Amino acid sequence: MKKKDIRILLVDDEPDILEIVSYNLSSEGYDVFTAKNGVEGVARAKKKKPHLIILDVMMPEMDGIEACEVIRNTLGLENTLITFFTARGEDYSQMAGFDAGADDYITKPIKPKVLISKVKAILRRIREKDKEVEEEVITVGDIIINREEYKIENKGVEIILPRKEFELLSLLASKPNKVFKREDILEKVWGNEVVVGGRTIDVHIRKLREKIGDHNFKTVKGVGYKLVL
Repeated sequence: MKKKDIRILLVDDEPDILEIVSYNLSSEGYDVFTAKNGVEGVARAKKKKPHLIILDVMMPEMDGIEACEVIRNTLGLENTLITFFTARGEDYSQMAGFDAGADDYITKPIKPKVLISKVKAILRRIREKDKEVEEEVITVGDIIINREEYKIENKGVEIILPRKEFELLSLLASKPNKVFKREDILEKVWGNEVVVGGRTIDVHIRKLREKIGDHNFKTVKGVGYKLVL
């Protein structure tokens, strides 16, 4: 996919950030559009169907966390990558973002060159996914995973999962009862070029336990996780 075909939505209530970040991303060749709050961001996301959304956390009308949750439950935006803009040291915002379905976060302030590198790393996941040839439908017990349609069914009930939860479940379901090491999960689901917090996997497993069933996931202390029947 060419850069000019990649749509990026930037949502922030600070005009200076909108101007500077959108300028740098546009100069790099991406198709960039902006919104000044969460409500406007959700509306633009539904209309434009961006490949990547960069969300500020603290915004008027609707904050970034709530906007992320709405987007993640919007038909047609299941595959959209979402990354948060968080102030340095805002660990709570980062964890809340992952909990809401974010794929990554960018800490601000950030230098333009570092921002571009970070965005490229995040977007690389789209290209990697396009190259992968994977089994379209995985059936494990009562769980049916349709990778082509990005759909999950558990005992006949359809479940909507954020992108990373979907990918994590698909990975574990690809080999039931196999223990996937934490470092392998990070590499295959998040990409080994992206640094994420140590609790990221734990947060996503907790959400999967709530939605799929606690008994389906087993923690192997000090090693990783596995999906059990």
